[in-house]
Amino acid sequence: MAEDPEDFADSPQPPAYGAHDALSDVLQAIHLQGGEVLRQSSSCERHPVGARLLHLVEEGGISVEVAGEKTVELGAGDLVLLARGDAHIVRATPTASWVTGEFLVESVVAAPLLGVLPPAIVIRGDAESKAWLRPISELLVSEVIRSAPGARVMVSRALDLLFIWTLRSWAASGEVRHAGWLTAAMDPVLAPVLTAVHRDPGRDWSVDELARLASLSRSAFATRFAESVGETPGSYVQRCRLGHAAHLLRGTADPVGRIAARVGYISEAAFSRAFSRAYGSSPSAWRGGPDADSFDRTPERPGGSRPGR
Repeated sequence: MAEDPEDFADSPQPPAYGAHDALSDVLQAIHLQGGEVLRQSSSCERHPVGARLLHLVEEGGISVEVAGEKTVELGAGDLVLLARGDAHIVRATPTASWVTGEFLVESVVAAPLLGVLPPAIVIRGDAESKAWLRPISELLVSEVIRSAPGARVMVSRALDLLFIWTLRSWAASGEVRHAGWLTAAMDPVLAPVLTAVHRDPGRDWSVDELARLASLSRSAFATRFAESVGETPGSYVQRCRLGHAAHLLRGTADPVGRIAARVGYISEAAFSRAFSRAYGSSPSAWRGGPDADSFDRTPERPGGSRPGR
């Protein structure tokens, strides 16, 4: 029997063990993907705004300077994640060597989600983190050095693991106060809500229905959600809808009207108005705009190279 192509447009349903895995659902929504990796040993590296990177120290020490923030000092085995894409400078001791890895995301969806994170998240290579940080780091460096068949995919997966473990460890450290969706994703009461919205953004979600998923009264849910995420449930649902629509506009040839229906709008006109308010251009103009490659990539360096090239 022939299958409707729409059946294959979205990712398969996750397995049962991810029933309320809001963190995975959000990372899938921004299309997180580990990119290229470069082993570094120069005395100073400048990274422009928009470069979403991690730096992992192999030997010696480095300092990471983000404008307006306290300088971060790192030693061997330490890692720093700059998920927001802040411009920064890396300065190294004479004997230092480190690995820089980039992350690609779908920028229009990722910007408000990753924007709630701090400029730099530091993970120390101590006893608490060594159990996961050391083996993943060794795998990453080994694949970069050997460059065996399949290395590019292995490197990408290792970067993904480092990103996720870093967020997990930071969230468990007690330093998280008001980190928007991450606070909610780690909240066992709100996680089912984020999971449901991200897996079915086109559904006509009511506050009452979302409150039932959280097993809270409407008022208690609305208050807890707003305090954790920093916006109302309705605003979050609309942002997820429009982010998914932006992905479909760039990733499929579906007519605008069909995409509008898939993300929960009853009319193409209403969808176009909402989309234009959010992204500053109509859906059609967005689809064919000059920045049609919506994935963030590390900007080229003065010499014309990117990490790993």
